[in-house]
Amino acid sequence: MNEFLDFVLINIGGFKIQVIDGLKLGVFLILVIGLLFILKRIIYRSTKINEAKKYSIFNLSRYFISVLAILMALQIIGFNLSLLLAGSAALLVGLGLGIQNLFSDYVSGLIILFDSTLKVGDVIEINGIVCKVQEIHLRTTLVFTREDKYIILPNTELTRNLLINWTHNSLAARFDVKVGVSYQSDIELVKSSLLASLENCASVLDQPKPFVRLLNHGDSSLEFGVYFFTNEVFRVEQIKSEIRENITHNFRANNIEIPFPQRVIHTVNT
Repeated sequence: MNEFLDFVLINIGGFKIQVIDGLKLGVFLILVIGLLFILKRIIYRSTKINEAKKYSIFNLSRYFISVLAILMALQIIGFNLSLLLAGSAALLVGLGLGIQNLFSDYVSGLIILFDSTLKVGDVIEINGIVCKVQEIHLRTTLVFTREDKYIILPNTELTRNLLINWTHNSLAARFDVKVGVSYQSDIELVKSSLLASLENCASVLDQPKPFVRLLNHGDSSLEFGVYFFTNEVFRVEQIKSEIRENITHNFRANNIEIPFPQRVIHTVNT
């Protein structure tokens, strides 16, 4: 039995891995996998933490445990960590300039997971693209756009650029639909028609209440905006389309005119 356990599986330059080392490593990896499974169950069972924070907490814990497990696994098979650290330091110095962006992505990933300003499920707008966060990893973040496309963003894109998080404080956000009407229109009738256009939209919230503003005296029309709140932030363009259809029907029913742009040309006889 001892001869079997002492049998050398790998022998490279004096570095040996015996059967006993392989068995120890196998048991250790099983324990690590079991620990991660139990940790995930404990975190996701909690009712005091929302799903997005559970995701961040588990991933940070998983990365930390994985790094420790790799170092301990190397020790189990008899690898000299001091040599690894010395070699790593020399390697990092040599490749420092080449891995700046990669290192920045990893640091940005840690920042995102730690401060929770960006979470899985958030609807964000970056570089003019509205998308929903699907997964957050240490180096990249996977997002899903309104055009049903997946985009893999380096984490530095999310920490360095201007980012709008539509669902940071609440799942509901405010949007608006703008329209111009003739100067001869009854303002109160226009306002009531605009509010009535929201009544049959199931995705528009009753609270906070929708409202209408007279935005400007335009060149050819009175410019109004109807403002509403919805939880369906990611698909709000479809809601806006439905509201515009209702506005068109209501304006026609109340003889409210949406004017064409008008230009007055003066001629001088010479």
